[in-house]
Amino acid sequence: MSGVEVITFGCRLNTYESEVMRAEAEKAGLNNAILVNTCAVTGEAVRQARQAIRRVRRDNPHARIIVTGCAAQTEKQTFAEMAEVDAVLGNEEKLTSASYRSLPDFGVSAEEKLRVNDIMSVRHTAPQMVKHIDGHVRAFIQVQNGCDHRCTFCIIPYGRGNSRSVPMGAVVNQARNLVEGGYREIVLTGVDATSYGGDLPGEPTLGLLAKTLLKQIPEIRRLRLSSIDSIEADAHLMDLIAEEPRFMPHLHLSLQHGDDMILKRMKRRHSRAEAIRFIEDVRRLRPEMSFGADMIAGFPTETDEMFDNAVSLAEEAGIAHLHVFPYSPRPGTPAARMPQLDRALIKERAARLRSAGQRLHRSHLDSMVGTRQWLLVENNGLAHTENFTLVAAPGLRPRDLVQVAITSHNGKHLDMQLAAADAV
Repeated sequence: MSGVEVITFGCRLNTYESEVMRAEAEKAGLNNAILVNTCAVTGEAVRQARQAIRRVRRDNPHARIIVTGCAAQTEKQTFAEMAEVDAVLGNEEKLTSASYRSLPDFGVSAEEKLRVNDIMSVRHTAPQMVKHIDGHVRAFIQVQNGCDHRCTFCIIPYGRGNSRSVPMGAVVNQARNLVEGGYREIVLTGVDATSYGGDLPGEPTLGLLAKTLLKQIPEIRRLRLSSIDSIEADAHLMDLIAEEPRFMPHLHLSLQHGDDMILKRMKRRHSRAEAIRFIEDVRRLRPEMSFGADMIAGFPTETDEMFDNAVSLAEEAGIAHLHVFPYSPRPGTPAARMPQLDRALIKERAARLRSAGQRLHRSHLDSMVGTRQWLLVENNGLAHTENFTLVAAPGLRPRDLVQVAITSHNGKHLDMQLAAADAV
C-alpha cells in the first residue's frame, strides 16, 4: 500500500476526527501507514479493535500501524504490547501533524511506542477544519469534546478528558466550508454535546449554536444533532424543535435505563419521569419527531422488576431506534466494583430488550407507510428520511434530496416510489 489509510471504530466524533487525522498525517509526509482510531465504550469494542489490528498486520506486513482513539488512551499498555503495533497516540496527540513527524522507529519497546499524555490536563479543543467526510453524504462537525460527568459505568471521560467546547465562530466557519463543498446535511457531534458552551465566554448553549448556524448559513438544508442528554436541553433547542423545519425531527437520547434506582446507581442526572416528560413535551411541539435511545441491559444489581422498567420505558416513550448494550464492566469504573450479574442473564436481558426495540421499530415503520417523505440519498442505495428512518433508494443519486411516497417496509427499512419532478 501507499499513502495513509484510516480505520475508524465507534462514534460520529471519531468519524470526524479520522478525517483530521488523515489530513495531519499526510501533512507530516507519512506514507505506507494505517491509522486505527479505536473506541472504548465497551469491552467488545476494544476486542474488535485488537482483532482488526491483527488482521491489518497480516494483510499489510510492511505498513506502519499506528493505534489511537479512546481505547488507546485508556488502555495504552494493552496496545503498546501488541507486536503488530508500531506506535500508540493519545486522543489529543492524534490531531496534530507533529505527532506523525516524531513517530518511533520500527521494532522499539512497548514503552518507546507510547505517545499518550494526560488527557485530563487538556483544557481546550482546537477548531479542526475538514473539507469532506470520507464515504458520507452527511457532514459531521465536532462542537465539543470530553465530559464532566462521571456515570459509574462509563470509561469515556478517561479517554476524552473534561468537557471543552469549540468556539461558535469556528463551528460556523467549518459548517460554511462543508456546505460550500456540497453537503446538504450537517450533524453536530460531541461526547456530551448538550454541555456545549459552559466553558466559553457568555456560556452559549447547544441550542443557540444550532440557531446561529441556521441563521448565518441559510444554505444548510438539514441540521441534525448526533446525541443529547435530555436533562440539559435548553430553551433555544426547544424553540428550534417547535419552529425550524430545517432542524430535523429526530433526537437520539442518552437514556441508559428506565428504573429510578438503577439510574441513581448509574449516577445519571434524570429520572424516569423526567425522561418521559421531555419526550412528551417535544412531541407536543413537533408531532413527527422520532426518538432513538441508548439503553444498557444487565447493569449491576438490576432485578427482574428493574429490567422490566427499562423495557416499559422504551415502550411508553415509543423509542423508534433503540440501541441496546449488554452491560460490560470497564476496569477503573465504580460499576465494575458493584455486584455483577451472570453474563448469561445479561445476554438474555439484552436480547429481550432488543426484541422490544424491534417491535417498536416495526410499529414506527408501519406508521410511515402511505406518507410522503423527503430523503437524503446516500452512497449505498439507501437514504434517510428527516426523522432518520432508513429507506431503500435504488437508482437514486447520492446527495440528492428527493421527495418520495412510502409504499411498504420489510421490518428493517422503508420502500418508496419516486414521484416525478421531486428531486432537488
